[in-house]
Amino acid sequence: MPFRGKKHFTSTLMDWYEPEDRPMPWKGEKNPYLVWLSEIILQQTRVEQGLSYYNKFKKKYPAIADLALVDEDELMKDWEGLGYYSRARNLHATARFIHEQLDGEFPDKYADILSLKGVGEYTAAAIASFAYGLPYAVLDGNVYRVLSRYFAIGIPTDSTEGKKMIKALADELLEKKQPGVYNQAIMDFGATICKPRVALCESCPLASKCKAFSLENVYGFPIKEKKIKRKKRYFNYLVVMNRDEVFIRKRKKNDIWRNLYEFPVIETVRQVTWEDLKKEKAFFENFPHPFYGILSHSASYVQELTHRTIIAQFHQLSVNDDFDTTGKDWLKVKKERINSFAFPKIIDLYLSKEL
Repeated sequence: MPFRGKKHFTSTLMDWYEPEDRPMPWKGEKNPYLVWLSEIILQQTRVEQGLSYYNKFKKKYPAIADLALVDEDELMKDWEGLGYYSRARNLHATARFIHEQLDGEFPDKYADILSLKGVGEYTAAAIASFAYGLPYAVLDGNVYRVLSRYFAIGIPTDSTEGKKMIKALADELLEKKQPGVYNQAIMDFGATICKPRVALCESCPLASKCKAFSLENVYGFPIKEKKIKRKKRYFNYLVVMNRDEVFIRKRKKNDIWRNLYEFPVIETVRQVTWEDLKKEKAFFENFPHPFYGILSHSASYVQELTHRTIIAQFHQLSVNDDFDTTGKDWLKVKKERINSFAFPKIIDLYLSKEL
């Protein structure tokens, strides 16, 4: 499909861009390690939220060796609150790989960067262009939105054909002599002018040739064919107390929140009452005899993830010193130490209110 106005798009965008208009600590950064760190933190995270984490990680882990040698539990605690914890696990694994296998030298070729664990095409292009000045166009949500509106792309951008078209277009529009500047410019443009819900079309320098604007259908783009369907999952947490200590465990299965800590949990197919929960096989396996006292039952807590809605209830129980945990992967910790462990957001919320 032929597109008009490509030269106008690139030249106007480059003329518009003023780095100081949106100052960020990673802008202009040439250290590939710090570029990589910022890009991983900002994946699926708002800049406002990611900023404090970037500053914290940069200070605590100034070199890739610092990140490679840290204990995973400590890293997960530092990441706590950012969500999408696979990013932290991949960050750690890649840091260790570079430290141990590449003598601490970050790769400087696009293909080698792309081969790193947790690095996709967008992140590889960002590192290649920002740190090394290599001509690779970034493709994030801002870029998809800007290009689909300016050229009124009628193909769903989340389809195979749509992704292929946007990528080819982005590569053609890229200012090859200043790829890093161009990439930052188009992302800033999407974040400050061509915004998702309140686009500033009246002050947009590209409006005169923007097809979506001329069609008076700016918010009709980008077109998407897939809608996220969230599956509901019901978690029943058992907050088992023994005097001033509480039992926790680490999630090990290949599921959400892997390697984060939690209370022993029984997942059910629907929301259940306490009486129904006691009839579950998993409950009987943990408490074959009623050697516990009931302290409290919480209200329901809800956390929305990309593909799941977690609905959780916390049941606080007390047990005696001789409570048998043989065969269980439970860890007994002092209540005063509970905040030193990394938990999912929904458990942090409970802890802040009720424990």
